[in-house]
Amino acid sequence: MRTTDAILFDAVLFDMDGTVLNSIKAAERIWTTWALRHGIDVEAFLPTIHGVRAVETIRRLGLPGVDPEVEAGAITQAEIEDVDGIEEIAGAAGFLAALPPDRWAVVTSAPRTLALRRIAAAGLPTPPLLVGAEDVERGKPAPDCFQLAAERLGTTADRCLVVEDSPAGIAAAVSAGASVLVITATHHAAAGATAVDAGHAAIRDYRDLAISRLADGSLSIRAAQGGGLPSNASPVRLSYGLRASSERG
Repeated sequence: MRTTDAILFDAVLFDMDGTVLNSIKAAERIWTTWALRHGIDVEAFLPTIHGVRAVETIRRLGLPGVDPEVEAGAITQAEIEDVDGIEEIAGAAGFLAALPPDRWAVVTSAPRTLALRRIAAAGLPTPPLLVGAEDVERGKPAPDCFQLAAERLGTTADRCLVVEDSPAGIAAAVSAGASVLVITATHHAAAGATAVDAGHAAIRDYRDLAISRLADGSLSIRAAQGGGLPSNASPVRLSYGLRASSERG
């Protein structure tokens, strides 16, 4: 029997870096080298690289004589070649494998080639649908990427659950009208409390979730026993479901 407090969705849209895999070490190695070459304060700069497209990270610096498109291309190639230390967010592979293949997508600020390279390096299943940097004109925090992913899955963003970790990604999801679940695995513990204060549920990683198929064909996604962050999160906000195929429309 379906629980009455569950919020039902047509699909789940996952960010990639920091949400289903951890690429921080690899990304920061590449960007540190680039920042030092351009005389940029590394400590202040690195927190700004996450959740947005490389070209936008470079463009907003306004460096004289620097072509953001060319530099972003070089950064991407370096990141494709360096995947050392990339690993899944705990429990992500099993969670993704349990979802129907036509009901989820990865929506990332990374170019497609880099995204697929990192997903493979982390041992995650290849997503049935991937929306990457080159698929939209405006990257996160604009809502375009989530709207496009929902459309390609035959639904609308307001009928989707977005799983995110970065402020830019969360803002994009909210702007698209989606519900948001925040992963805090790669952030400070305070990130969970901040997410809840903003009205979003937050968990540490996918070990905090339990997924099961119900008799009517729908999927139940709930907080696992003892799971969920932070302690003041509402249990109802961690009770989701994927609609049965017959209920979509």
